[in-house]
Amino acid sequence: MSEVLLQVNNLKKYFPIHGGVLQRTVGHVKAVDDVSFHINKGETFGLVGESGCGKSTIGRTILRLHEKTSGEVLYKGTDLHSLSKKQLRAMRPKLQIVFQDPYSSLNPRIKIGDAIGEALLDHGIYNSRKEVREIVLETMKICGLSSYHIDRYPHEFSGGQRQRIGIARSLILNPDFIVADEPVSALDVSIQAQVINLLQDLQQTKQLTYMFISHDLSVIQHLCTQVGVMYLGSMAELAPRDELFRNPLHPYTKALLSAIPVPDPTYKRDRIVLQGDIPSPANPPSGCKFHTRCPIATDRCKQEVPAFRDMGNKHYVACHLV
Repeated sequence: MSEVLLQVNNLKKYFPIHGGVLQRTVGHVKAVDDVSFHINKGETFGLVGESGCGKSTIGRTILRLHEKTSGEVLYKGTDLHSLSKKQLRAMRPKLQIVFQDPYSSLNPRIKIGDAIGEALLDHGIYNSRKEVREIVLETMKICGLSSYHIDRYPHEFSGGQRQRIGIARSLILNPDFIVADEPVSALDVSIQAQVINLLQDLQQTKQLTYMFISHDLSVIQHLCTQVGVMYLGSMAELAPRDELFRNPLHPYTKALLSAIPVPDPTYKRDRIVLQGDIPSPANPPSGCKFHTRCPIATDRCKQEVPAFRDMGNKHYVACHLV
């Protein structure tokens, strides 16, 4: 049996909506609504879905960059949201994030050597700047950056180089678990391949566990071992990668997979085009959240929330019609 590194149980994250003269809470944006899954040590868990479905919010709530509304986030059996600030700070080196935008995640006034190494000084792992500089140079080399880059500023680098800097910054504390929040979406395709290969190499050499957030199913298929499909804050389907791509069960997953380009001009795939727009997470539909766009929805779908059922082969789906 694989060791479970991270367990998420019934996680909810609601953001309050304020209105009126007194700015009272008049509603909530249900960004993450009762989501459960686990990630085994050494695997890459992929989280996929349209923009605004709650993928990034899950990643940030797991790391306590957002405080949960309810639920549990267990890291090696410890509930991260029950820790004091001091206890959480001691845990921080083992839980890191690579942000989506390599441009805004770096301070333009700080040299990248200082940006990568500041966490070592901040956590008191090293007190000597000379030692820190040596570790930074070693980490930069691992991430494909040259030693002479250490005294340069962020504006002197390309997007791919900046994302390598972001990866080096997350690696410097020798973490176990990294949330990669769409780390290649802002990069050219050729640079995407380099960064993905770097992440895979680092996973093998450092025994890392990833949560890889993306809307690109081709990247998810290449990189991940387990895949969760999100829709409007909820988990629609969860399965091992090969099982999900071979046998999608949820109508939303089928629609997403039908949109993947096939590098064969003679192959014709039946394209499933969803009608309408995604409903607002501040006012989600009753019953199954997907019923307003589902081509096979019934009256039951409009009234009853589907259970997240185990269909065998570690394949879970939230749909009445499966």
